[in-house]
Amino acid sequence: MIATESRLALVRRARKMNAELALLYPDAHCELDHTSPWQLLVATVLSAQSTDRRVNTVTPLLFASYPDPAALAAADRVALEELIKPTGFFRAKTDALLKLGAVVVSEFGGAVPGTLEKLVTLPGVGRKTANVVLTDGFGVPGITTDTHFIRLAHRFGWTDEQTPPGIEAAVGALFERKHWIKLNHRVIWHGRRRCHARRPACGACPLAALCPSFGEGPTDLKVAAKLVREPRG
Repeated sequence: MIATESRLALVRRARKMNAELALLYPDAHCELDHTSPWQLLVATVLSAQSTDRRVNTVTPLLFASYPDPAALAAADRVALEELIKPTGFFRAKTDALLKLGAVVVSEFGGAVPGTLEKLVTLPGVGRKTANVVLTDGFGVPGITTDTHFIRLAHRFGWTDEQTPPGIEAAVGALFERKHWIKLNHRVIWHGRRRCHARRPACGACPLAALCPSFGEGPTDLKVAAKLVREPRG
């Protein structure tokens, strides 16, 4: 938050930034391919230390081979490791997926639970993964504090909270609840495409006039434009 900025000014600025992001990314959406909360849960677990694009190359065969929690729980470890190997950390992820399938079957009757409290009890599922599943699997409004969202919430001066629950509460309070899901996607897309961790494309950013961190990256339009990754590579 800007030191001299009032609460009302912060809310107005944050909402203007969201409006600019809506114009910039009108089609922003979850980039993990899925058709059900279960598929999204598995894909999100696989996305740790990987890219959505890489995960999407693996999941079609994964879901065809193991279409539900029971099938995944009974999977051959070696075969599963080989299948998900391209996503990295495949041994740890195999452990998580085998346990995940087993617990969803034994504790929840084979159906992915639809509350944050129950989702975070699942193997390999933290608060971020749970919020992804709730927002994009069940349509429950929430704030998904992945690394991009956290970075941009701080750069935008929306909050100085450091913990995911604190960031969720602080940022959520700036916007109407019905806008949270779209906000997630827009901020994450912006973090992936323009507001990078290193050398953000400040000079090619439509939010420049509203952003207190303008200047962290190149401000020259031609230089900054070369940093924009769109569509995502």
